[in-house]
Amino acid sequence: MFGLSNSIKIKNHNWLSVSIKGICLICLMMFTACTKTGESSSEFIDNIQPADELYNQGLANLESGDRKEAREKFEAVDKQHPYSELSRKSLLMLTFMSYRSGQYADTVATGKRYVTLYPGSKDAAYAQYLVGMSYYRQIPDVTRDQNITAKAYTAMKVVTDRYPESEYVQDAKLKMRVAFDQIAGKEMLVGRYYQERREFLAAVNRYRRVVEQFQNTRHVEEALARLAETYYSLGLISEAQTATAVLGHNFPDSQWYRDSYNLLNAGGISPNENKNSWISRTFNIKAKKNS
Repeated sequence: MFGLSNSIKIKNHNWLSVSIKGICLICLMMFTACTKTGESSSEFIDNIQPADELYNQGLANLESGDRKEAREKFEAVDKQHPYSELSRKSLLMLTFMSYRSGQYADTVATGKRYVTLYPGSKDAAYAQYLVGMSYYRQIPDVTRDQNITAKAYTAMKVVTDRYPESEYVQDAKLKMRVAFDQIAGKEMLVGRYYQERREFLAAVNRYRRVVEQFQNTRHVEEALARLAETYYSLGLISEAQTATAVLGHNFPDSQWYRDSYNLLNAGGISPNENKNSWISRTFNIKAKKNS
């Protein structure tokens, strides 16, 4: 028994020794691997360059036409010296470079990040303006989806609302009008499509949206004339008369008014405004706002 007990103890001891050695060996291998592939904190610190040195190198690279190297320097400033003044300037330079290179997605990303991090900066209006211009440059043909046009309008509206004293406001307002007109044009295109297919109710909904939401665009005259046509086709004579009367009152020299007037006249009726019509209410609201 004594011999058997000692034998068990010896075997257990040998097993334990092997296990400990195995664990140590594994740890040693892991440490060695980390040492070979990893980077110590001291090495990381040694690789950090002064912010002004990186920034000036970036400017020099940009001046010489080496945009790739310039971008790397500005990105290094942003990475190695976050939230510093030169990091702020580097982020703005990255936004500017992306826009000039036609990399609009990158412009939007860095521009939005700049505005988020430095909303009170003197250059925040410029960064936001570049975001708007990136969308604006991508506005598609009126026959296509106008989602990006809406984004251009919204981004430029941020410029006018948040930075009303900035030098970019006037151009931002101009771009907003162009984008707004484009969106209205898309509504008219869809409305005409439905009207040609004699889906008059669907057409009315599109034209109505233009009259209610896009009165300051060049499409509102046609929208009123198309409403007169579609309401007339639906047998809603009072609404057709109202659309024509409002069109004549607001745009008396319009060819669209003459066409609508002739349409009613051919049917033996004349323009007559119903003050309870949504068309009259919409333009009365507009008149009160402008007064």
